[in-house]
Amino acid sequence: MKRLETAAAWLERQLGCRMSDGLLLEEALTHRSYASRNNERLEYLGDAVLSFVVAELLYNESPAASEGELSRYRSTLVSGETLGALALELGLGDHLNLGEGELKSGGFRRVSILADALEAVVGAIYLDGGMPAARAAIERLLRPRLAALPSAAQLKDPKTRLQERLQSEGLALPRYEVLEVSGEPHDQRFRVRCSAEPLGLASEASGTSRRRAEQEAAERLLALCDARVAP
Repeated sequence: MKRLETAAAWLERQLGCRMSDGLLLEEALTHRSYASRNNERLEYLGDAVLSFVVAELLYNESPAASEGELSRYRSTLVSGETLGALALELGLGDHLNLGEGELKSGGFRRVSILADALEAVVGAIYLDGGMPAARAAIERLLRPRLAALPSAAQLKDPKTRLQERLQSEGLALPRYEVLEVSGEPHDQRFRVRCSAEPLGLASEASGTSRRRAEQEAAERLLALCDARVAP
C-alpha cells in the first residue's frame, strides 16, 4: 500500500499531535498479523485513557445527566462502531502495518481493526506526552460527536429498547438464537434470530459479532412491533 505521507505527519494533521518517540507510533499502528511486537498492549492502555477522558468530558459538560445517562453517552462515544468510523474518516487504515492475509482480506477497512488501532494510538500519545497530550487529542477527535449526541433515551441500544417495550406490555422477554456462524476465525459472521413469541413475531440479522447481529435483529423486531400497532 503506497503511503502519501508519514504516520507522524498524518498524526499531526489529524489530531494536532507531535510525538517524540516514533517507535511508539509505529507500534500503535502494527497489527498482530504483522509482527509479534504489535499494538495489543497499547490498545489496552488507550482504551482505559479514552474511557476516562470521555467520562470526565461528559461529567463536566452534562451536569444535568444521571449516572445511567452518562454511561450511555460514554458507551456510544467509545463504542467500536464509533471509533472504527472515526478511524476510517481519519484515514488511519492507510498507515496500518498488516500481515499479508489481512491486507488481502481488506483489514485496513475492517471496523474492529481500525477501532483497536485508534485506541492504540491514544495509548501511544499518552505514553509519549502524558494525560494533557492524550486529552487534547481525544477532545479534538470526539468533540464534534459529543456536540451531536441525541437524547439519552434515544441512545438506548435496540436490545434494551425491545426488552422494555415487551415488558411494558406484560410480555415475556425476547429470545435470541444463533442460526449460523460462517467465515474464517479472524473474520466470522453471525446470523441470529430474535423472536417475541407471544406476538408471533421474529426477525433475523447478520453481523461481524454475535452482539452486533443481536442488536440488528432487535432493531428489526422493534420495527415489526411498530408496524403491528400502526393504523
